[in-house]
Amino acid sequence: MGRHQTLVQSLVGPLTLTGTEEALTKIAFGDRREGEDTPSLLLEQAARELEEYFAGKRQEFTAPLAPEGTEFQRKVWAALREIPYGTTVSYKDIAVRIGKPGAAIAVGQANSRNPIPIIIPCHRVIGTSGKLVGYTGGMHIKEALLALEGIR
Repeated sequence: MGRHQTLVQSLVGPLTLTGTEEALTKIAFGDRREGEDTPSLLLEQAARELEEYFAGKRQEFTAPLAPEGTEFQRKVWAALREIPYGTTVSYKDIAVRIGKPGAAIAVGQANSRNPIPIIIPCHRVIGTSGKLVGYTGGMHIKEALLALEGIR
């Protein structure tokens, strides 16, 4: 099971995709490649789906994912994948969905550690007040992704 990586250009700048033959494991903002590109069919699929998303032609992703994290983080990330395109929810909403209504702060921490942003749409999570709050890639990227989806 080898590790593969490739760089793709996007509306929000370069994205480094990393994965195995079986699943995408990471998307990093910027050029975070280590050594030469080692493309794979899976990374080609993920890159094509991202290109379609940024062109406004895709609202759901089908590439297999394998984000690495704790059981709690994986529950949060699974809940994020259920947020429909073009909508937002609060950290509290996600906490309730995973059966931990008092865990909004922990949800925010898990959100900030999402290894596969965009495809696991952590950009769709906002503060309870409706305000945009932190984003690992930077607020300008969160704003651009929300604008692409017609939210802001």
